[in-house]
Amino acid sequence: MTKPNRREVLAGLPMVAAGIARAAAGQDIPRRPLGSTGEKVSILGVGGYHIGVPSDEAVGIRIIRTALDSGVNFLDNCWDYHDGESEIRMGKALRDGYRNKAFLMTKIDGHTKAAAARQIDESLKRLQTDHIDLMQIHEVIRLEDPDVVFAPGGSVEALVEARKAGKIRFIGFTGHKDPLVHLRMLETAKNHNFHFETAQMPLNVMDAHFRSFTHLVVPRLVQEKMGVLGMKPIGSGHILRSNTATAVECLHYAMSLPTSVVINGIDSMEMLNQALGAARTFKQMSQSEIAALLRRTEKAARTGEYEPFKTTAQFDGTAHNPQWLG
Repeated sequence: MTKPNRREVLAGLPMVAAGIARAAAGQDIPRRPLGSTGEKVSILGVGGYHIGVPSDEAVGIRIIRTALDSGVNFLDNCWDYHDGESEIRMGKALRDGYRNKAFLMTKIDGHTKAAAARQIDESLKRLQTDHIDLMQIHEVIRLEDPDVVFAPGGSVEALVEARKAGKIRFIGFTGHKDPLVHLRMLETAKNHNFHFETAQMPLNVMDAHFRSFTHLVVPRLVQEKMGVLGMKPIGSGHILRSNTATAVECLHYAMSLPTSVVINGIDSMEMLNQALGAARTFKQMSQSEIAALLRRTEKAARTGEYEPFKTTAQFDGTAHNPQWLG
């Protein structure tokens, strides 16, 4: 596959910006189409892992409800985050009518049909809902993962059955290791006449230079009208330690890509207010502004030092807990 150059990737950005719809209720958080699903999601999403970080669950609940009241509608989570505590907290936050404000996404680790089906039901129970808007296969990080999940008795069968049963609406996948694995997942799906509605991946100012999902995967997703879910816009905090970009610059850059939503890990009200401010003040960055920012980050990005989720096993939950795969 020919690698798109930076100009080709950025050429489509003004069209993305032109398609932004403003959120309801005057909250002024822009919304974008989620691929071809017919749904519109806020450009800022609340990451599920960090909801389980505060020792007081009330903080996590307050973050979720404040975000939803402020015009954010996209919520991220995963079956394995904090041994289910993140989903439990989110389930409590979605009581009292808040479920109706949310586009709810969570993820499963199971690669077998049995493991995936069990995890889907456990997530539904923890989240206190009768359906999940988007369910994604988590951590597709090994080249053989696509073959396993699409094999007879693999997790895709459980997801399709759950969709038919009304437990989930849309199906996607995630990964943080290498864009080649994403491309293989897309090819494997095509070979099985299956279409994912979304894909999630790291999209940040370092990724543009190193094992780039931005250059290799995003154009393919746009072409196939899939929802582009950006994560790790600040690299789990590592990018800030490079002293090459501010948090708001990182968020605005990721929002300037053809992303449907940028999922940001938030574990305090201060971080939420910063993220909300970035979403409300967002204006599409020009090509010259993006080029200037990327010149600042290019040297720091060369070895992947500030994207350890690509270069180390530190973030590979299923590698540390292979039993989750089934």
